[in-house]
Amino acid sequence: MKSASFSRVTASFALAGALVFGVVGCSTTPASTESGASSPSSESASQEQSSTIGIKDAWVKAADSGMSAAFGVLVNDSGEDIRVVSATSDASPIMELHETVENADGNMVMREKDGGFVIPANSEYVLQPGANHLMLMDIVDPVLAGNTVSFALELEDGSVFEFEAPAKDYTGANETYVDE
Repeated sequence: MKSASFSRVTASFALAGALVFGVVGCSTTPASTESGASSPSSESASQEQSSTIGIKDAWVKAADSGMSAAFGVLVNDSGEDIRVVSATSDASPIMELHETVENADGNMVMREKDGGFVIPANSEYVLQPGANHLMLMDIVDPVLAGNTVSFALELEDGSVFEFEAPAKDYTGANETYVDE
């Protein structure tokens, strides 16, 4: 009788050991995804810049159709300059990083900013009406006051900084767009 009991206990421990080994073995294997996500150690290196920036006072100009713009203050808490190279949003199929400049006729016009926006080290970069801003072109649906719009800024190192901004009614900054 002792021998049958001993065999059952031994088998139970062996099964438990195999299960523990299997679970531990699975938990240490990097997960792969269809998108080809990298291992955690390489992810942290590529997201370094996006973890050192933030945004204050973000908002979007409400619009029924056509174009709109997003504003706020980008904050860089790192000791190095960070370049924003592009922006995307579900609210718009086309986005551009814009600056507002005076043309030869003395009129203020908007145009795409060559080289993107550089947020200086340990400083801020202001996005405001009548100046630099994120331009939403051919908005998909009306951007209504009170709604929230999601954005993603791609940084020069390939990392992405995501944020949301509330839409507000605003009648100023009606510059002309110049497609150069």
